[in-house]
Amino acid sequence: QAQVVESGGGLVQAGGSLRLSCTASGLPSGDYAMGWFRQPPGQEREGVSCISSRGTTYYAGSVNGRFTISRGNAKNTLYLQMNSLKPEDTAMYYCAAGCGASSATIIASKSTYWGQGTQVTVSS
Repeated sequence: QAQVVESGGGLVQAGGSLRLSCTASGLPSGDYAMGWFRQPPGQEREGVSCISSRGTTYYAGSVNGRFTISRGNAKNTLYLQMNSLKPEDTAMYYCAAGCGASSATIIASKSTYWGQGTQVTVSS
């Protein structure tokens, strides 16, 4: 049974940093691009970043230069280093196994596996 688990969210002041972690297990065999999505309060979920199985990275324009996505040594582990956080980064952050990028937009698919989310709150 597929399971995706995130951790590392919390409350931080504007300008601060947080590091999110994610581990996916029980996935069907194959190489997965993995990524991060977020859903701000009262808004739709949006793509933040995606990294291919070969290490190619994609970022939403709003986080480019501030966030860094990386994969761990263990298969299907994922990190998101978030620096220079802003109040508008406040959201529930979701890890996804299965993502891509199209026209500078991070996208999921019907077969994407989702974590339960971890809350990031940035105070001004």
